[in-house]
Amino acid sequence: MSSLALGRAPPSWRPLRFLLTAPVWGVVAGLVLFADPGALALGRWAPPAVALVHLFTLGVLGNAMLGSLAQFLPVAAATPVPGAALAPWLHALLNLGLLLFLCGLYHLHALLAPAGLLLAAALLGAVLPVLPALLRHGAQRLLRVGLGMAALALAATVVLGVLAAAVLGGWIALPLDRLADAHGSLGMGGWMLGLLAAVGATTVPMFQGTAAVPPWALRAWIAVTFALLAAAAIARLCDAPPLLPALAMAVPTLAFAAAVLWLQWHAPHRRNPALVRFWRAGCIALALAALVACAAAAGAPEPVAVLAGVLGIGIGVPLLVNGMLLEVVAFITWIALRERCPRGVRILAVGRLVPDADKHAALLAHLAASALLVAATIWPVLAAAAGLALAAAYAVTALCLLRCLRRAHDFARDHGGAR
Repeated sequence: MSSLALGRAPPSWRPLRFLLTAPVWGVVAGLVLFADPGALALGRWAPPAVALVHLFTLGVLGNAMLGSLAQFLPVAAATPVPGAALAPWLHALLNLGLLLFLCGLYHLHALLAPAGLLLAAALLGAVLPVLPALLRHGAQRLLRVGLGMAALALAATVVLGVLAAAVLGGWIALPLDRLADAHGSLGMGGWMLGLLAAVGATTVPMFQGTAAVPPWALRAWIAVTFALLAAAAIARLCDAPPLLPALAMAVPTLAFAAAVLWLQWHAPHRRNPALVRFWRAGCIALALAALVACAAAAGAPEPVAVLAGVLGIGIGVPLLVNGMLLEVVAFITWIALRERCPRGVRILAVGRLVPDADKHAALLAHLAASALLVAATIWPVLAAAAGLALAAAYAVTALCLLRCLRRAHDFARDHGGAR
């Protein structure tokens, strides 16, 4: 942690409001699946399936990634965040927009376009102001380029998403299948996977004890990934077959998963076993999702496409993000605790704020829910049980985060910390 600029860390409430909201939407996703167990059997175009996808991508992953960026950019990437004081408004817009989007899907299609505009304002308001700083010359150049390319992919994803919402709401007439495929590939491959790769190049060695990622390898991955995804999205919008974006996303996904697993296997300083297992399981799920998605795009039956979505959006990326969520909240809380306690007080270590027992409890809960989700795509009768398990897993994660905050609060109170 010595290479991190802890003095530039934002106030803890700024990232925490996003990070603590993420598992709440995971609980909602589980309850939605429990209440409508046919969601996985209806196909990816059915409103319940679309709702579940966006509960994960916007509610769980969107909140977690924006909160992590608010902390990571100034501390690890030497990048200031203009307009950071707007974080409460962006948080409100994101989550209100998602709520309206869900209401529009289920009840009133006229809400879809306003919901899309609120979501666009939140997401673009979070990433566009930092783009000039990310793409300028200076320290951490490669890291900032990776983050900048992920931000650009998110901007394109948002534009396509707003257009898709307008089509669903009956405002415009465009080919929805092409929009959805380009939207999904840029969002999952460019924004989420791109962000995970850029941030992971710093955090995987730091938290998991692996060797550093060679700069040439990260540079090549960034160049190939974003070139493939941009070309495939444009081609799909021009009516190329859906197999093209699926292949364009599968190549960098398999490379990412293989790289993480190789780094973990050859780690010189093995540590943080729960996080390692979160990421190992997540990478295996992502690799399987990439292969299954290609099979679905090549003409396999509709349940295969649903399985690909479950493996990638419901299991793979969430396992990576939930594992890091426990670490990031503990780290932010530790920084805040240092500031609250008087000089000379030996504060709790990061690992004691979220102990291994809590991390492994969350890991086991998420693995159980993941197994049931996969089983439910094959035997739909298990969907309600999968929904309950999913809600329980995210409730366990939320409880771990709240216990972390409680430990820090009690320690500060007992050692004369500032209120």
